[in-house]
Amino acid sequence: MARDWRSVGTVAAWQTAASLCYYSIFAATSFVRDAFTLSESLVGLFLTAALVGYTAALFPSGAAVDGFGEKPVMVGGLVALAVAAVGVSLAPSYGAVLVAGAVLGVAYSSAMPGTNRGIVATAPRGRENFAMGLKQVGVTAGSGAASLVVTGVAAVAAWQVGFWVIAVVAAGYAVAFAVLYDGAGGSGEFSVPDVRDLRANGAYLLLVAGGLFLGASIYSMLGYTILYVEDVVGASAAVGGAILALTQVTGSVSRVGAGSLADRFGGANGAVTVALGQVALSVCLFAALAVGAASLPVAVAVFAGLGLSIHGSTGVFYSCLSELVADDDIGAATAGGQTAINVGGLLAPPLFGALVETAGYAEGWALLAGCTVAAAGLLFAVRRRT
Repeated sequence: MARDWRSVGTVAAWQTAASLCYYSIFAATSFVRDAFTLSESLVGLFLTAALVGYTAALFPSGAAVDGFGEKPVMVGGLVALAVAAVGVSLAPSYGAVLVAGAVLGVAYSSAMPGTNRGIVATAPRGRENFAMGLKQVGVTAGSGAASLVVTGVAAVAAWQVGFWVIAVVAAGYAVAFAVLYDGAGGSGEFSVPDVRDLRANGAYLLLVAGGLFLGASIYSMLGYTILYVEDVVGASAAVGGAILALTQVTGSVSRVGAGSLADRFGGANGAVTVALGQVALSVCLFAALAVGAASLPVAVAVFAGLGLSIHGSTGVFYSCLSELVADDDIGAATAGGQTAINVGGLLAPPLFGALVETAGYAEGWALLAGCTVAAAGLLFAVRRRT
């Protein structure tokens, strides 16, 4: 497998197409709320259903990547994402949209184990953090594009049409990826991951624990940005979608910049040091929302900053994770790290929604400020160990 930027770019583009499918549901929260007459907490449950499917399938996907290589798992996963996106758009009831969201999450479980293994196999030596950050730009780019496609198409046609456009793009790139990417081989066996070495790795366990609080913050912010802009700032869903897309733009810039900076510092310590600085900044920004950032210009500035900080931290998070484990354990280790992030995403959005219903958005943002404080503490502990 050649170590070159063409292969890195092919993997990053796959991540973009996959995230375009998965994060479409976050862009559609306002439309799903109106279509099925939902409360804020039930909107959070819809996002949770997708994360349940995503989380439940992570370790099987990681085992498949380690066993058969990333290429077949990624091609099949992208096709499944396209089908599931159409399923969300055609759901006739709230129960059906919950099931469709869960299936979408299952399909997306191939993303992190597959792409992380692909980056480790193809990144030029000494530029692994930058390559991982570039690949992680696919998450923010896909999410930002989903925000623009779903809300933009909804302004001129039915919101479901945006999901059909996304499905066509994903299916087309699945074909292109199968042709362009060679992939690294696997062990040839599908087996339960051996996590004994991971359980004995104290720094890895601390990093995974930090991922729990990162996920709580990231997924809650993604799920409620548009609703906050509508309900508190007083702007339209289209404006909210544009602000959500802005967080993805700044997050993309930050992931590349953070990866390049981590390469200069070197190793796991460099990656976790950069992540710690980003999470510390996010503490201040969530606190600003908690005390009141209700005007449109201030909200734009704060959410752009959250893109630079909390969204931009996941690239170096995965770089650090990959540095802490053996290459043969990357699939399982990634599954563990992403599971922790997802569990935070499972628990926090419904709680955030309940706080909004009972007390207001300020209390919800205060919850996320507390989560990022906990994440910063755990990342500091990882830094001391590396």
